[in-house]
Amino acid sequence: MHLTQQDHARVTEAVAAAERDTDGEIVTVVAGRSDAYHDVALHWAVLAMLLVLALLSVWPGIAAALYERVFDPWTQGVHPSMLLLIALVLQTLAFLAVRLLLTLSSLRLVLTPGATKSRRVRRRAVSLFRTATEKRTRAQTGVLLYLSLAEHRAELIADAAIHERVAPEVWGEAMAALVAAVRDGRVADGMAEAVAQIGVVLAEHFPREGNAVNELPDRLIEL
Repeated sequence: MHLTQQDHARVTEAVAAAERDTDGEIVTVVAGRSDAYHDVALHWAVLAMLLVLALLSVWPGIAAALYERVFDPWTQGVHPSMLLLIALVLQTLAFLAVRLLLTLSSLRLVLTPGATKSRRVRRRAVSLFRTATEKRTRAQTGVLLYLSLAEHRAELIADAAIHERVAPEVWGEAMAALVAAVRDGRVADGMAEAVAQIGVVLAEHFPREGNAVNELPDRLIEL
């Protein structure tokens, strides 16, 4: 999903507007995806190997039938070492086939469990928060709004001072507005609406005092 210059401008303007009445700082990040999930592909490949072994244990005649068809149709019996070799070859082929198939990132994503996606998105969001937001303001009032498009998941992480005053469920409306808009393909609208609602919460708990300095960039960061 491509974000245009107008989309970037809309979110940037929303951040600037939300920060007018608060000392809080909002950082917005949109990522194509949060992880490559290559380890998930490896897990499926290993599972395919184990499945081959399970099938051979249930139907051991498969290995013998393959040997007779490929090597010696007149054999009266197959040596156990040959059966083990055939099992090894079949396992290797299954592993390589699944690994090759799962070089397709879209398929890897489909086969990745939802809980794994949620953990990876959260981990990426926390990493970005620690890099770009955490303790970057004098009053520790930074908020990171992170959207990962491929996983269809979003995270909101707040600095220490905000976390102490605002319960996590307070951000529910902002996150719901974001998710609803993204489902309709309106990423910029969703980010802007979520930012506006975050600004309302921040203004309530951290109203602007004097001529506060803009300590974090307002622009939308696209990864």
